[in-house]
Amino acid sequence: MTDPRDPRHLAPDAPLLDAWLRFTAAQARGEVTPFSVPGHKHRTDLVGDVIRGDVPLYAGLAPVKETHALLADGEARAAAAWGVDWARMSVGGSTHANQASILALGRPGRPVVVSRTLHRSVLLGIVLAGLRPVWVRPEIDAATGLPGGVPVAAVEAALAAHPDACGVLVGDPSYVGTMSDITGLAEAAHAAGVPLVVDAAWSAYLGFSLRVPGHALQRGADALVTSAHKALPSWTQAALLLARTTRDGGLLDPDRLERAFEATHTTSPAGAILASTDAARALLQRDGEEVVGRLVRLVDGARGRLREVEGMSALTDSATLAVDPAKLVVLLAGTGAHGHAVERDLLAAGMPLEMADRDVLVPMVTMGDDEDSVGRLVDALAAAVERHRGEPRRVEPSPAWTVEAETAVDPRTAFFAAHETVAADAAVGRVCAELIAPYPPGVPVLAPGEVVTVDALEALRAVRADGGRIAYAADPTLATLQVVD
Repeated sequence: MTDPRDPRHLAPDAPLLDAWLRFTAAQARGEVTPFSVPGHKHRTDLVGDVIRGDVPLYAGLAPVKETHALLADGEARAAAAWGVDWARMSVGGSTHANQASILALGRPGRPVVVSRTLHRSVLLGIVLAGLRPVWVRPEIDAATGLPGGVPVAAVEAALAAHPDACGVLVGDPSYVGTMSDITGLAEAAHAAGVPLVVDAAWSAYLGFSLRVPGHALQRGADALVTSAHKALPSWTQAALLLARTTRDGGLLDPDRLERAFEATHTTSPAGAILASTDAARALLQRDGEEVVGRLVRLVDGARGRLREVEGMSALTDSATLAVDPAKLVVLLAGTGAHGHAVERDLLAAGMPLEMADRDVLVPMVTMGDDEDSVGRLVDALAAAVERHRGEPRRVEPSPAWTVEAETAVDPRTAFFAAHETVAADAAVGRVCAELIAPYPPGVPVLAPGEVVTVDALEALRAVRADGGRIAYAADPTLATLQVVD
């Protein structure tokens, strides 16, 4: 593999990266005096180095009137890399890509089959599109308390009960790396004449090495959402929406996709983010077997070392779970240590984690890591567990995975309805007007249009009492809730 510290080795196959390199080189030589945005004009004497590398797409990577051809070239290469006919690069993260895919599905009022372990962006996309969610739940693994795959039978039953459904939406791999039978889900969706859209935000590397499973499009899905910035070496907010459209035997209208993407995208996309997505795509195509294979080896080695700590384990394939081999998920219940205490120790050591609750830690190990960084992480985890070790305990699944939703009205109706703020206990039996979720993982326990139940309220209070964060609620203390008036 060519020296990864020199981005120029990717430039011949990454037109957006090449344009960014040429612009920044010219700017460094004093050859650029822009009379276009951004307003910092690349001067670091005003607000400092925070603006370094910020190059716009328009009048940056290319002249305004020539930008379309440059972007189209980069996106065509992304489509080819994932083996489909349509691709767009987003600077709004998987949030934007999810919402664009949902706007492309159906008319307002139609049902859509959705995995309940969705990200909030999917639910808000359903609000924007005016669709009616039909929830399906993954099975909860008894040994770990974590969600497994979305059962094909559950999707088939939901589609049979709602023959006017416009699509199926699942997140896979899940936030904790567990995987569904995407081939089976695609067959179920296609038998009903609707597309399968997969949010694979956390696993953009799938399909680029024999050490990991194929990506969802290779397994029959019609569209794939993925975050380049989560698992690949890209700028924050970098994401892709990729689809097999009716031009290529798929079920999604390319014109509708295009309109949906543009409707929710910024008209001032950051060229540096796009260039980093282009570079990451080129890296996967050129060196994917090596860089993704090395990532799998790093994660596998960390899992082995963590299993040597008494009571600690790491999530792997089992008789009941299929797990992304490049995802590290640490299970703490057997150690008696509380995940929040372990997280505080790692924060003090300069190692912030992606997620921590009582029983589960998710440190993001990526191709940006190496043996040294992962070794220091494992050492710090083992030391923190020893400091906080207690009596082994039974696993209790997060309410994000288990609380059953009771829908009263569709999310869009509730979102736009008049609302009032009431004491939380008085909200029981009322229709929720807001989205409330433990974060991470950001999976709603209550969503607009759902009945506030005692179970949901008690589960959220238990998360907060245990030191967890309650996200998106107007009152994160849960003393009050917003309900439809």
